[in-house]
Amino acid sequence: MSKEGKYNRYQRQVILNEFGTVSQDKLFSVKVLVIGAGGLGCPALQYLAAAGVGQIGIVDFDIISLTNLQRQVLYATEEVGRGKAETAAKKIRALNPEIKVEVFNTRIQNSNALELISPYDIVLDGSDNFATRYLLNDACVLLNKPLIYGAVFQFEGQVGVFNLEDKLTQIKANYRDLFPLPPLEKLSCNEIGVIGVLPGIIGVMQAAETIKIVTGVGMPSTNKIISYNVLNNRFYEVEIVPNENMGSVMPKSKAEFLKFDYECFCSAPPINEQITPEDFYELLKNEKITVIDVREMDELPLISWVENINLPMSEFESGIKSISRTSKIVLICQSGKRSLAALQILKSKNPGREVFSLIGGLDAWEKKRENSV
Repeated sequence: MSKEGKYNRYQRQVILNEFGTVSQDKLFSVKVLVIGAGGLGCPALQYLAAAGVGQIGIVDFDIISLTNLQRQVLYATEEVGRGKAETAAKKIRALNPEIKVEVFNTRIQNSNALELISPYDIVLDGSDNFATRYLLNDACVLLNKPLIYGAVFQFEGQVGVFNLEDKLTQIKANYRDLFPLPPLEKLSCNEIGVIGVLPGIIGVMQAAETIKIVTGVGMPSTNKIISYNVLNNRFYEVEIVPNENMGSVMPKSKAEFLKFDYECFCSAPPINEQITPEDFYELLKNEKITVIDVREMDELPLISWVENINLPMSEFESGIKSISRTSKIVLICQSGKRSLAALQILKSKNPGREVFSLIGGLDAWEKKRENSV
């Protein structure tokens, strides 16, 4: 194939002044491992393949079900019952036969994670459970591989880049710096639901972060979480800094990694981390507490039934320094996800403070109030 023919497929991105054939050649030579060919993995795989990523690995042991099709649009109805990894590989090979695709029809776990990840340059996390997220994080830290994080919950999604040093600050954070302890609430999309378009948006954002890292074009979302709410079309950022207290928890060697029980670690409820609407009601009646709403300023409904401080996630790290240390703190958001992230940030900086995140957020609180009427 001639040099011009080599770039024909990718002509629309090659003609970008910031991109060019140099960036395209970098994509040709990179190897990306995608964990999970589900809601996040499907869009990420399609756009990575279309962009010309030279080698893509797909790790997934699941089969396609009818309920997947609302968001996993890579698959067709007649493919229900087939394996996801093989089916996804067939689709992206058809999309771009110039790339190499490897299929790993297996569950990623301690015994195979390091071996699966080692040959690849970047790992894209499309998993749907906390045990796998911690496992991938720790494996990538041990192997010094960048990890592209993504997660979705109902109407909100997150994307971020871990284990990649920021060239300006020389800081390299990882998933445990965001969540030192696993969240108590572990409901997945299967139990709580997700709007179909959201995994597509977040998965494409993960692919975009991958391309930026490989090519050096643009600024990857290193050491930060970008959250997106599909209902109000709002984005906000949270900076992640290394947590010095995590050194005693994270496996430091291959031997420690192989022995670490991720299922047990993620099933143990965190102590003094979250509070139910019922316990929150008792606190409001009997104690002096500081209630902090971490939603953005214009999010509805307003909290008018209790005195509170509105400290959005986009301003949380700087604003929390001015909050009184004399009372317990209850953090609130709409669904309980942002408040939990805020709790982890606050406790990593002030381990001794009594801080709670309201489980289920305002949604759960309103349901309690309705049921009490």
